[in-house]
Amino acid sequence: MRIGELARRAGVSTRSLRYYEQQGLIMARRSANGYREYNEADLRLVAEIRSLLTVGFTLEDAKPFVACLRAGHESGSSCPESVAVYRRKLAEIDDEIRALLVRRAEVAGQLTVACPGCVLRKQGEK
Repeated sequence: MRIGELARRAGVSTRSLRYYEQQGLIMARRSANGYREYNEADLRLVAEIRSLLTVGFTLEDAKPFVACLRAGHESGSSCPESVAVYRRKLAEIDDEIRALLVRRAEVAGQLTVACPGCVLRKQGEK
C-alpha cells in the first residue's frame, strides 16, 4: 500500500508517517517509480506507535516496542526492553503525581491563609 492508504487506515497524516520514517520507527520500501510502499506489518507498527503516544510515551520510548514487533513477537510489549520502558514511565508518572500533590498542598495552604473560612473541596466535588 502507498503512504496515503497507510495514513488513512492508521488514522494519521502522511506527514506523521514520514516523520516516523525519519525517526527509524517504520521503513518504507520503494517501488520502481520511487513511491513509498508499506504492508500490513507497517500498519501494525503505526498502530503500536499511536497507542503509545496516546498514553504519553514519546517516539523514543516507542522504539523498543517497534523493535519487539519487528522481531516477530505478537505484542510490542513482550520484550524485556519494552517492559523496562513501562517501568521507567510508571516511575516518571509517580514522580509527577508526587510533585502535583505537593503543589496542591501548597495551593491549599495559600487558600486557607487567604480565605480562612473557605471550605477546601476534595477532588471531584463541585
